[in-house]
Amino acid sequence: MDLQLLILTAAVSFLLAVLAGPLCIPLLQRLKLGQQVRGEGPQGHLKKAGTPTMGGIVILLAFTLAFVKFSVINTEFYVLLTTTLGFGFVGLLDDFIKVVKKRSLGLTSLQKLAGQLLFSTIACWLLIDSGHSTALSIPGISGTFDWGGWFYYPFIVIMLLAVSNAVNFTDGVDGLLSSVSAPAFGAYALIAMQATQFPSAIGASAMAGAVLGFLVYNAHPAKMFMGDTGSLGIGGALGMIAILTKQEFLFLVIGGVFVIEMLSVVLQVLSFKTRGKRIFKMSPIHHHYELSGWSEWRIVVVFFVVSLILSVFGLYLVKGL
Repeated sequence: MDLQLLILTAAVSFLLAVLAGPLCIPLLQRLKLGQQVRGEGPQGHLKKAGTPTMGGIVILLAFTLAFVKFSVINTEFYVLLTTTLGFGFVGLLDDFIKVVKKRSLGLTSLQKLAGQLLFSTIACWLLIDSGHSTALSIPGISGTFDWGGWFYYPFIVIMLLAVSNAVNFTDGVDGLLSSVSAPAFGAYALIAMQATQFPSAIGASAMAGAVLGFLVYNAHPAKMFMGDTGSLGIGGALGMIAILTKQEFLFLVIGGVFVIEMLSVVLQVLSFKTRGKRIFKMSPIHHHYELSGWSEWRIVVVFFVVSLILSVFGLYLVKGL
């Protein structure tokens, strides 16, 4: 495997997403699949109501076509594809309920959790059947520790749920999630290449290209939103690639922006419930900066730069890169 193939995969996925956009946007408009904006969100977002959503279909389509074209077919391939499309399907149901049933919150938390657990369990079964290593490593420290499958598999299920929801929280400003996730996928593509894990490297490259292609239509002012279809699919892919490359804890570095976004929500809820006070003007934290006067462009650029720096630092921590 060489770098040229990863670049080719990303380029093809990017072009597929760019070409699919003009076809998808009018279709979503004709089907009246417009964004439902929550009243308790930033008031500036009310003008975005009606913008076509469920555009994550573009991301998943571009990813899948490029992934199938350039990857080898093995257990790792099926695990990554199942998790990405499975989580994306849960997001699709959530978006469908929001825009068709006119329920701004979509699936209930329990329903969404059940769907994510279902596809996480399927992925775990495939990993167990393939003899996937249950050892864990800590970034920057040599050696591994292995507490066996009884610890490892519940751990990765929790990890998949946490990563997918952290990524989902990050999708709240035009172009933000695509901009932040692209460096993370790029870093994991290089890690997988160095570890000669072909499907993970191709999958990460394909997703990097897909989110950048989608960014063409999602940059401010967005012509299309990815919805939970895209954000949960991206989260499922990112979490599973971290697992397949055996760099689970490295996600705390490479995916540091997502971790911060989730922590801001958790801290906000805990503070309000225990002290009756909010830490941030609004959570996730990108809304705090938005209400502090930052433009959407500024938020995206700053968060992208932070994600890029963390991704490079994550590569530095991986031995041999």
